[in-house]
Amino acid sequence: VQLVESGGGLVQPGGSLRLSCAASGFTFSDTWMHWVRQAPGKGLEWVSSIYTGDGDTNSADSVKGRFTISGVNTKNVLYLQMNSLKSEDTALYYCAARVVGGTWYWGQGTQVTVSS
Repeated sequence: VQLVESGGGLVQPGGSLRLSCAASGFTFSDTWMHWVRQAPGKGLEWVSSIYTGDGDTNSADSVKGRFTISGVNTKNVLYLQMNSLKSEDTALYYCAARVVGGTWYWGQGTQVTVSS
């Protein structure tokens, strides 16, 4: 299993970014996929999840209305569209997969910094 995130960077408050996660080694189209973040000096915070089998999604209240999770099963890619970014969204963003059998896999993370 391999998860490779990309798309992070420096953005001004109010700006947008789209994170990508390229997945391989498991059945992407039948998996719960997740975005989780870790702000400097803080613990892991769940951001959003999608079941790629039917597109069912859940998001944390802190990002609802601003972030959108999606997946393209034909490309094995997970996305996180982030709009109206705030300084408190600054974090290392991880892509994670809970595959059949319950094992979790994580990517290496992509840094998002929101600052003027």
